[in-house]
Amino acid sequence: MRRRSFLYALTLAAPMLPARAAIDAPLLAQLRRGGNVILMRHAATTPGTGDPDGFVLDQCGTQRNLSAAGRQDAARTGAAFVRLGIPVADVLSSRWCRCLDTAQLAFGRVTPAPLLDSMFADDAAARARKLRAAQAWLATLRATGNIVLVTHDVNIRALAGPYVGPGAMVVATVADAGALRVAGVWSP
Repeated sequence: MRRRSFLYALTLAAPMLPARAAIDAPLLAQLRRGGNVILMRHAATTPGTGDPDGFVLDQCGTQRNLSAAGRQDAARTGAAFVRLGIPVADVLSSRWCRCLDTAQLAFGRVTPAPLLDSMFADDAAARARKLRAAQAWLATLRATGNIVLVTHDVNIRALAGPYVGPGAMVVATVADAGALRVAGVWSP
């Protein structure tokens, strides 16, 4: 319980960038050009933090899942990408059901990617290994299209810095050694 309280306090202390409901013209132009990494936090879930004790990764009924509002928001996100003409080359997701469902509802396709799995319950060493693996993978990207990575708050903060709410996105480009350079935050 003490660990969850500490992690919650970290969330409150994390740098926050305002998520825009209406996207500004420069960020939209950048997204339309492609070549971005879009870190999307899974959509809204049933209330809670983390997952119930004893959850099983490949059994959605044991996890904290999307709420009805979260499912609708995910679908609206996909519609916003289409309406605004934002191309999506690939969609990868944490293997947690709330992330897979967000990706599927928004984009109609998803590839599970263990490197995006939640760091919430990981110790510092495991988090560092996961962060290094994600940055090494990002350093290899040569895609011209946008890559959407649906993951968790704690992972987004570790990779890019800002805290974003459920369903919001950090738009970034890959810099040296897989580090991300944040261009903006958007919440369709």
